[in-house]
Amino acid sequence: MDRILLSTLAYRPPEEVFPHVRSFTDYTRYTDHLTEVRVHGDGSVGSVYDLVLSWWKLTYTARSKVTDVSPPNSLQWRLTKDIDARGEWRVEPEPESAPTDAPTASRIYFDAVYDPYSADRSSISLPRFVSLDWVVDRVEPRLIDEAETVVERLVTDIEGRRRDVELTIHEMP
Repeated sequence: MDRILLSTLAYRPPEEVFPHVRSFTDYTRYTDHLTEVRVHGDGSVGSVYDLVLSWWKLTYTARSKVTDVSPPNSLQWRLTKDIDARGEWRVEPEPESAPTDAPTASRIYFDAVYDPYSADRSSISLPRFVSLDWVVDRVEPRLIDEAETVVERLVTDIEGRRRDVELTIHEMP
């Protein structure tokens, strides 16, 4: 299993941050590769999101299910088809990290665990002469970049203005 764990600060309390983290339908604004989100449910545990992704010559719809919601601190999810992946958005108060012009801060964590080789090869329509190994070799390095872009744009929405966001990529033990 591979893992991505990164975090950043938003200068708002968890109660103001969490609704943005939870609003998957807004994520099309955060990444160039997510073209559509279809919702089945109200966002609570059991809700399912069809995430239509497009990259290079590939289009794929990931199906993500909310497995736990603990506002304003945690939303857990897992993919329900084609690939073994699960993750969590976590929001923790971190008022001591707020700059002097902000009343408080929260640390936003994005944590995803996945097995790229668990992909159901029959569900992915690859161009002729393109192997899954070739795709994984090219997509995996981009996942961190993509996660960083999502988190940066998320902070812009949360705070209502763009600023330089410092991202921490946490090393795995």
